[in-house]
Order: sequence, then C-alpha cells, then structure tokens
Amino acid sequence: MESEHRPLLPNMRLDELLAELQVRLNAVLATRDRVHALLEAVVSVGSDLDLETVLRRIVETATTLVDASYGALGVVGEEQTLLQFIPVGLSDEEIARIEHWPHGLGLLGLLIKDARPLRLSRISDHAESYGFPPGHPPMGTFLGVPVRVRDEVFGNLYLTEKRGGGDFDEEDEAVVIALASAAGVAVENARLYEESRRRETWLQASSEVTTILLSGAEPREVLSVVAARAREMGDADLVQVLLPDPSKQSLIVEVAEGDGADEVLGTAFEVAATLAGEVFTQGEPMSGPDTREAGSPLRELGYGPVLMIPLGAASAVRGVLVLAKRSGRPRFSRIDRQVLRGFADQAAIALELAEARRDAERLGLLEDRDRIAKDLHDVVIQRLFATAMTLMSTVRLVDHPEAGKRLQHAVDELDATIRQIRSSIFALQGPLGEVAPTLRGQIVDLVEGAGGHLGFMPGLRMEGQLDTLVPEPVAEHLLAVLREALSNVVRHSHAAHAEVAVEVAADQVILDVTDDGVGAGESGRRSGLRNIEDRAARLGGTAQLDTPGGGGTRLRWRVPLGSLD
Repeated sequence: MESEHRPLLPNMRLDELLAELQVRLNAVLATRDRVHALLEAVVSVGSDLDLETVLRRIVETATTLVDASYGALGVVGEEQTLLQFIPVGLSDEEIARIEHWPHGLGLLGLLIKDARPLRLSRISDHAESYGFPPGHPPMGTFLGVPVRVRDEVFGNLYLTEKRGGGDFDEEDEAVVIALASAAGVAVENARLYEESRRRETWLQASSEVTTILLSGAEPREVLSVVAARAREMGDADLVQVLLPDPSKQSLIVEVAEGDGADEVLGTAFEVAATLAGEVFTQGEPMSGPDTREAGSPLRELGYGPVLMIPLGAASAVRGVLVLAKRSGRPRFSRIDRQVLRGFADQAAIALELAEARRDAERLGLLEDRDRIAKDLHDVVIQRLFATAMTLMSTVRLVDHPEAGKRLQHAVDELDATIRQIRSSIFALQGPLGEVAPTLRGQIVDLVEGAGGHLGFMPGLRMEGQLDTLVPEPVAEHLLAVLREALSNVVRHSHAAHAEVAVEVAADQVILDVTDDGVGAGESGRRSGLRNIEDRAARLGGTAQLDTPGGGGTRLRWRVPLGSLD
C-alpha cells in the first residue's frame, strides 16, 4: 500500500532546472547581443577615414559596450605625455569648469608607461592615483585599455563610472580589448589616409608656388600663397611668415593668414630673445605645447600649440614660418613637421629664385637706362650741339634784325634743350629702386602738389646730378625752401604762370622760383623770406627775392654743395 503514495518522478527538481536553463539562455542571448554589438561597433569604427571622427567614435562605442558613464581616449605623444585628450559623457558646463585636461601623470601616466589593461573598483585607492584636474567631476570605477597601431601604442581608452554602481568585470575588459584591436586598425587606416591627403596637398601647394613663381609674381605674393597652403597642410588656425629687418636684429611679421592675422601683422620679434629668433639663427624646426613667451601676441589671442619652421637651410635661413593652433587643440605631430619642413625648403628656394629674377630684371633695366643715356649723350646731344653751332654762325650772316633775333632765340632754345637732356641723362644714371625717394622725385612731388592748389602746373627744369652730388643736409634745406616758396606763390601771388628751376653747377646748387603774380610787396612773403635767408646763411649761401623786368617775383637761393648745417 505504501508504494501507491510514492511520487512518480523521485528526486526530480524540474523547476530549479528550468530556472537554471532560463538563466543560461539569457546569458547566451546577452552574450550574443554583446557580440553583435561589438561587431557593429567594429564596423562603425572602421567606416570613416577622418582621424578626428574615428577617435571620437571609438570612445563613444566603448562607453556604450560596457555601459560606462564617462569615457576618453588619450593620444600618446613623442615625449610619453598626452598629446590629445578626447572626452565623452561630459556636458558643456562640466567641460567649461575643468581648468585643463590631464597631462598624462599619475594613473594615466602608469598606463602610458605600462601599456596593459587595468581595472579598478576605486580610482583613488590606487597608489599611482594623482587626482583629478580642478573642476573635474569625481569618478570611481575605472577600466583602462591600450590602443595599439601595429607595435606602437597610439593611446589609451579610459572608461569610468559603470552604470548601476557595479564594477567593470572581465567580460567588459575582454570586449574593450577586442574593440581596441579593431580601433588600432581603424586608426592606422585613418592616419595613412591623412598622410596621403597631406602629401597630395603638399604636391598641389608646391605646384602652385612654382606656377606663381614662373608667372613673375612678387615675393610677397609668393609668401601669401605659402602661408595659405601651410595653414591648410598643418591644419593650423594661424600662419605667419617672419622675415628679418635689414639689421637682422628683429623678425617682422610680413604675411599672416588666419584668425587674428590683422592683429599680428607687422609685429616685431627680437632675434636674440625669442623662440622664433632661435629657429632663425639655428635653422632647425621647433614645436611646443603652447606659447611660452610672456606677452606673446599668440598667447594673448588665445593660441596654444605652435610649430616654427625655418625658411631655408641652416646656413642661409631667409625667415621663419610660424603655425599656431587654438588652445586645447592637439599639438603638431612629427608628420606635420616633416611635411612642412620640406614645403618650407621649397618655398625658400622659390623666394631665392624670385629675388634672383628681380635682380636680373633690375640689371636689365639698368643696362637699358645706361644704353639710352649713352645714346642721348653721344648722338642726340652732339647733333643738337652741331645744329646750335651752325645757327650761331648763321646769325652773323643775317642782316635783318628780326631774323637774327629769331635765330638767336632758336639757339637759346637748343641750348636749354641740351641742358634738359643732360639732366635726364643724370636721372637715368641715378640709383634704381631705392626705398627712400630721390631728391628729384621729392622736387617733382612738391611741384605737382602746388599745381593742385594753383589750378595750373608750374614749369619744372632740373639740371645736373641732383641725386648724387647734393648732400643730404643741403637737400633737406633745399626741399624746405622750395616748399616755402611754392606756399608763398599759392597764398600771395595770384599768379597765372610759375617756373621752378633747380641746377647743380660749379660746386653749388641753385634754386629759382619765378611767378608772374602781383610782386613781392606783401608782408607775408617778406616774413617767409627771412626763414629762407636764414637757411641759406647757415649753409654759407645767399637768398635773393626781386621783381623781374616783366613783373612778378623771382626767388634765387644758392648754397655751396660742401655746406653742412
């Protein structure tokens, strides 16, 4: 009878087995979903070739896979510090409160030195913990995994604050390690693409510089193209071209491209006391995380990382190419330095060729001027002189007074023409391309300026080697006297005609200003004459104001050429 009450399936824990099966099925499904998510993440990370986009996508994907609140990717630089720091999960307000991004010290520095995965339940408990930058939100749990590109550690993935309050487990670590492996391939592809794109840009820029050079452009135009292309190649926010002043004691910003270009254009940097001066003297590139010099215009404009490239070889540096990025942006890489160094060397060659071509053009112009001056002297003047001599001998044979008078007038005109041509010959033989205007040019400017006020253009005649024989102190007084005399003609003469004559002869310079106005009786003109007489007396010369036979006024101012103030 007892056997009738025994259970049909003894020792069977069906409910427990079903529950365990359900748990394992859920685990399998979760693992499947996570594997699918990892595969999708790998495809997503490798779907773009822009390096900045790839790096941010890696961090975003890692935080999603392990359910982390915060994530970051730290790119390791050449000096085993963080070259770039890309955070995810922080709001704009939280980012604004952080004084600076981590530099790669403490726990992050440990991951750089010992590139192995690291999991922590509490960051502050680790012996290498350095703390957070001021304003950084507190974080507890931590998972760090290196990202390798071939055998090189490109950077580290940092994940913190697992949602739900738990710790990162071995499965989280395995998933992030797998993602980091795929991320390394994606980073390498993006870097190779970026390098190929930069080399293409370099080839295009080099071709453009060469084309502009062959087209006969001025060096400043070539420098503008160099600055614009260097900014594009280096992904810089501002590019400056610094050239030395004549003394080579300072470097001047001659060309600037980018944000704040107008503020820095024309700025001078001392060669002996600046980083740019060090690059100029040593002929080697220099880069840094920020602008270290106090009072630097770049620092004041909000710039940080800089790269300075010499224009030319160490023995013949022609200037410095300065690239700058806004504070917070990644520093210039080794590839940036290599590509831009090659481009700067080519730009220096282009400048040298442009200057050589300009010198050749100047030499050709000088040769043409010399040939013209020689032809005028040897051919034109000799023929005019021969004609004048013939007319002079003819005057004695003419009995009619009016005819003789006309012949004499023709001889005088020929003589004046010969003097004018000689004056033109002196001008042709004068200096070419001076920065400061010549004495002849300044006289012309004064006379033309007076013409605008008079309503007519005064006549102008210049004879002799004004630009080469008149000393600078005498030239300064001569221009001051001419300015005063023309001012008197404008204000007091009411003239309809005026003549200016400047002549260098017999070791003296003579200035004549004549007009057909109302005469020299006005007190204003007499008071102005005192200044003119005083200048002549200081130079050992004379000044005379009189009225010609036909009316009007004539000022004659003459001083010896050897006079000094």
